[in-house]
Amino acid sequence: MTPHAVTEDREVTGVDQVRWLTPEQQRCWRAYLEGTARLSEALGRQLEAESGLSLAEYEVLVRLSEAEDRTMRMSVLADSLAHSRSRVTHTVARMEKRGLVERQTCSADGRGVNCRLTDVGFARLEAAAPGHVAQVRESLVDVLDDDQFRTLGEAMAAVAAALGR
Repeated sequence: MTPHAVTEDREVTGVDQVRWLTPEQQRCWRAYLEGTARLSEALGRQLEAESGLSLAEYEVLVRLSEAEDRTMRMSVLADSLAHSRSRVTHTVARMEKRGLVERQTCSADGRGVNCRLTDVGFARLEAAAPGHVAQVRESLVDVLDDDQFRTLGEAMAAVAAALGR
């Protein structure tokens, strides 16, 4: 709803309390939405075409490759990806069927489940990474100057922190 769409029901809905976006803020918001959608689409398309991985699968492989013993507790993995546990569970289940990861009972407490990157998964990540990085550069890093890129990173870090990383 925009300020122009507000009707006679102001008192009922409390729209007088809404802090509407200015035209400049609306322009920036829409540019952000379109840009992030197009970026995700380009990255996903490249990964799928060149490596048969989805962007979500690639991110799981990256997180596991950076973890000690290439293993993470499923709940920690989900938090690091900012995805629901259910979504990560489904993604990991698909990846496990292809031998990219394996799930194991957590030896520390027996209740949790760990996800471990297999050698097959690591090899797949190594093969996919050069093309993915090239696409990230082409679609984002090289489109912005250094100051814009730094500002983008700082802005998204602030958003992540505000929303509870």
